[in-house]
Amino acid sequence: MTMAIEVNCETGAVTERPLTPEEIAANEAAVAQAAAAAHEAEVKAAEDAEAKATLLTKLGITADEAKLLLA
Repeated sequence: MTMAIEVNCETGAVTERPLTPEEIAANEAAVAQAAAAAHEAEVKAAEDAEAKATLLTKLGITADEAKLLLA
């Protein structure tokens, strides 16, 4: 079971307790949101890489040549 650890900074008292159903649901929602954001970032990176490769092909230059032009 997942536990919450609460520390009272004034007294130094440490309390461990089980998470409430609301806390569990919030954690699961946060994990799902983070996974969705990571997936979206991966998709965007793949699309950007494909667009870059397409552009380089249209221009007839390599990535190294493009770097030289932009330097």
